[in-house]
Amino acid sequence: MNPTDMTAAELVAAYASGALSPVDATRSVLDAIDYGDRDINAFCLVDEERALEQARNSEERWRTGSAQGLLDGVPISIKDIFLTDGWPTLRGSAAVDPNQPWEVDSPVAALLRADGMVFVGKTTTPEIAWKAVTDSPLCGVTRNPVDTSKTPGGSSGGSAAAVAAGFGPLSVGTDGGGSVRIPASFCGIVGFKPTHGRIPMYPASPFGPMAHAGPLTRTVEDAALLMDVLSVPDPRDPTALAARHTAFRDEIGKSVTGLRVAYSPTLGYVDVDPEVRRIVDGAVRALESGGLHVTETDPGFTDPLDAFELLWAAGAATMLDHYPEGTRNKVDPELGKVWDRGETYSAVDFLDARAVAAQIGIEMGTFHLEHKVLITPTMPIPAFDAGYDLPPGSDFTSWPQWTPFTYPFNMTQQPAISIPVGATEAGLPVGLQIVGPRYADDLVLAVARFAESVLA
Repeated sequence: MNPTDMTAAELVAAYASGALSPVDATRSVLDAIDYGDRDINAFCLVDEERALEQARNSEERWRTGSAQGLLDGVPISIKDIFLTDGWPTLRGSAAVDPNQPWEVDSPVAALLRADGMVFVGKTTTPEIAWKAVTDSPLCGVTRNPVDTSKTPGGSSGGSAAAVAAGFGPLSVGTDGGGSVRIPASFCGIVGFKPTHGRIPMYPASPFGPMAHAGPLTRTVEDAALLMDVLSVPDPRDPTALAARHTAFRDEIGKSVTGLRVAYSPTLGYVDVDPEVRRIVDGAVRALESGGLHVTETDPGFTDPLDAFELLWAAGAATMLDHYPEGTRNKVDPELGKVWDRGETYSAVDFLDARAVAAQIGIEMGTFHLEHKVLITPTMPIPAFDAGYDLPPGSDFTSWPQWTPFTYPFNMTQQPAISIPVGATEAGLPVGLQIVGPRYADDLVLAVARFAESVLA
């Protein structure tokens, strides 16, 4: 099997048996990037020399029976939002000076490094990860490897495209309004947003408690393995959760047969593409036949779009206000409009919007007393043409309007995962979202693994 087609779990097993070397796997990934990324633009930085050095070190550890961590030697990419020692973190922005010391690892980079993983490069993001497609004045347009005329989604579109294209089995992205789950759905892979604080973040995101880090992988098993690496508190994140006493990789196989779950195909207010609806309906029927106790019902909250967009604009303005003078003329023009709007809000406006988020959290907490998880489509539409912020021909005026299933669960800080469940007649992937109570990350992963096996 070509190493670029292997999961992280399969690579580790091959390293342990001696059937494959981390160097061979890394070379295969680098060759795939060199050949294929010119059409996709998933990477803003590839460091072949560093990757091969890390792979050789890993190879020696495996040879001597002293593997450093769970995923020692597995190639991984990192979204260009996370500080990474030795590499610039430009966040998709021409306003960031690359010529400065880059000597700090974010918690994510530090944990991956401590596990012995091979850093292939950094993946593209829209400027400061502000929108749900992936293009920027700095890096250009990133495309979907399933169909390069389409967007991979965003803002972790580079990471999702890299995993889907075979440029490494793992990547780490951020999700402030759906930015892991949206591209996972559009690219046909797995994207997991854990409970806020489960993966520590530093520096703190300007989008506050809506911002999460999360894995993008090809399988739920790989997502669980990467969560075990990343779920370690860091003192630089005061919101980080305490260390877990059980491993996610040991929890994904637990039985969920008979679990009471809710299926909400529209959340009570979303218009869903008929083909997407048909595919997700069929997947849910299969899950019910497989042993889940499914009730079709809505959670009951109304669309929190206005509150989300206020919180989002305020966060963007907070970050950009700290950029150098003259930045306004360098940023994505649409981001500039968000920046301007964010500066018009008061502290009272912000707290009122936070109160909306809190109320939805209360409603969802009550909802989960009866329904252990909530299932929805991840996206109401399949991927649309690349190079556009909004689906061409739509009446939408802002990106959150076309991703209404994702951002409410950033406001509530709940764990949510997208898994692929089929494709449209045009071959575009469709994702199913599983949302669980706060701190029930293991349950969400277990239900996702069950769904993955039923729908295989």
